[in-house]
Amino acid sequence: MADPVKKEVAALDRRLKTLHSNRSNWESHWQELADYMLPRKADITKKRAQGDKRTELIYDGTAIHAVELLAASLHGMLTGASAPWFSMRFRDPILQDSDAANEWLEATTDQMYMAFNRSNFQQEIHELYYDLVVFGTAALFVEAGNDDGLRFSCRHIAEIYISEDAQGKVDTVYRKFELTARAIATRFGEKNLPQKIAKSLTDDPFAEHPLVHCIFPKDGIKSDLFAKIDKPIGSIYYCADTKMILGEGGFDEMPMLIPRFNKDSVSVYGRSPGMTCLSDTKMLNKMSEITIRSAQKQLDPPLMVPDDGFLLPVRTTPGSLNFYRSGTRDRLEPLQMGANNALGLNMEEQRRQAIREAFYVDQLLMGQGQTMTATEVLQRNEEKMRLLGPVMGRMQSELLQPLINRSFAILLRQGAFPTPPEELQGLDIDIEYVSPLAKSQKMSELQSTLRGIEVLSQFGEMAPVMDYLDADRMIQYLVDVLGLPARVIRSSEEVMMVRRQQQQQAQAQAQAQQQAANAEQAGQIAPYIKATGGEIPQI
Repeated sequence: MADPVKKEVAALDRRLKTLHSNRSNWESHWQELADYMLPRKADITKKRAQGDKRTELIYDGTAIHAVELLAASLHGMLTGASAPWFSMRFRDPILQDSDAANEWLEATTDQMYMAFNRSNFQQEIHELYYDLVVFGTAALFVEAGNDDGLRFSCRHIAEIYISEDAQGKVDTVYRKFELTARAIATRFGEKNLPQKIAKSLTDDPFAEHPLVHCIFPKDGIKSDLFAKIDKPIGSIYYCADTKMILGEGGFDEMPMLIPRFNKDSVSVYGRSPGMTCLSDTKMLNKMSEITIRSAQKQLDPPLMVPDDGFLLPVRTTPGSLNFYRSGTRDRLEPLQMGANNALGLNMEEQRRQAIREAFYVDQLLMGQGQTMTATEVLQRNEEKMRLLGPVMGRMQSELLQPLINRSFAILLRQGAFPTPPEELQGLDIDIEYVSPLAKSQKMSELQSTLRGIEVLSQFGEMAPVMDYLDADRMIQYLVDVLGLPARVIRSSEEVMMVRRQQQQQAQAQAQAQQQAANAEQAGQIAPYIKATGGEIPQI
C-alpha cells in the first residue's frame, strides 16, 4: 500500500506541473522584458549568478527610466508614505452617525498606519509596482511579523504559478523557490527535515534546496490527510527533491496578493505597458547600437593603406608619425563612408516617443516645473485619473482591498486595536480608499458643486434659490469630501446643544437690550412727569 503522504504530495506536484505548463509561454516573454527593462530580474529562463552584470543588451535606457517613473508614480498615487491613502467606514449607515464608532474607527486606522510604517511595506510595495509595470503580474505575501506587526514580501514572478476560480479571482498560488539548509531548519525545525537536508545542515548549511509552497482554498483538495487544516485557505510546504512535507497549516485570508496591470478574459496572467512597447524597445536598442558604431567609425575611421611600400607598422595613436616615400601617393588615408546620422537619430526619437507614450511619461510629467493655479493642478490630476482609471480600478480590487482586509485581520488577532464599543461587536467594516487619485475625483465633484452653488446664488434676487439647499447636509457633504477627522467634528447632538445655547444667549441679549431701552426711555420721561406734577403729557 502506497504511503498516503507521498500520494498526496505527488498530487500536489502534478498540479504544479500543470500550472508550470500553462505558464511556459509567458516565461520567454518575461525574460525579454526583464532583459531590456528590468535587468536585475532577468533570471526567469536564464540561470544568472548573483552580482553578475545584466546590462549587456542595453544601449538605450529610455525604457528603464520610463519603468522607474511609472512605478514611482503608481506608488505615490496609490500607497504613498507622504499622505493618507486609505480610510475605513462602516457598512451600516446608522453607525456612521455614531460618535463612539467613528472615534474607534479613526483610532484603528491610525494603528494600521503605524503598523505599515514600522514594517517593510514601502520598499516591498515599490518593488511590486516594478513587476506590475514590466511583467503585468506581481505577487505580494502578507503575514504577521516575528515580533507582532506586519511583514511583506514581494515574490519574484519566476517563482509564482497561479490559477483562478470561476469569478476570475486568483485563489490558488504555488511558489517554487530555494532556501538554504540553515533557513529551512529555522523555519520548520530540525526534527522535520528530510535526511538530505539534515545532512546538508551539518556538512554545508548554506547549500540551497528547492522547496514548494502551495496555497489553495480548503475545498480545492479533497483529502482526509489534510482535513485537519481548520482554515479556509490551506498551506503546505514540501521538498521538491524528496517530495516530503515540511509543514502544513492554513490562513484565514488569502495571504498572497496577485494584482494584474491589465488582463483579458482568457488569460490568467496580466499584461503590462512593457509588453506594449517591447518591440519598440528592442528596435531602439538595436538602432542605438548601430548609431554608436557608426559614430565610432566616423570619429575613428578605418584607414586606406597601400598594398606595398609600407614596411613599418601603422600607428594610429594621437601625435604618432607614419613615414611614406616622398613623391608618391603611398600615404595613409581615411576610408570615407556615406553615413546619415540625422536619419538614424530621427528614427530613434520616434521609438523613444512610442515608449514614453506606452508608459504615460508625458502625462505624468505634464506641468512639472511650471507655476500653476489650483484649478490647473486639479485639471492635471483629473487627466491622470482618466488615463489610469481602469488600472486603478483593478488595483483597488486585486491589491488594495485584500491588502487592507488581510492587514486588518492580522492586527485584530494580535490585539493591536483599542477595545471597540459594544455597538460594534460582530459588524462588518467596509473600506473606503482616499488615495490621491480618489481625492482628485472627490475634489472634482466638490468643484462642480461649488460652481453650481455660485451660479444658483446669482438668482437669489429673482427667486428664493437657497431655500432648496439644506445647509446642514451641505456641511456634512463638505466634511466627507475634504476628509476631516471625526475627532474635530461635533456630533448632531452637540450641534443642537450649541444652537440652543446660542439661541438662549441671543434671547438673553435681546431681553437685556430691551430692558436697557426701557430704562433709557423711562429716564427721558422722568423730567416731564416731575414738571407736570406726576401727569404724563399727552402726545
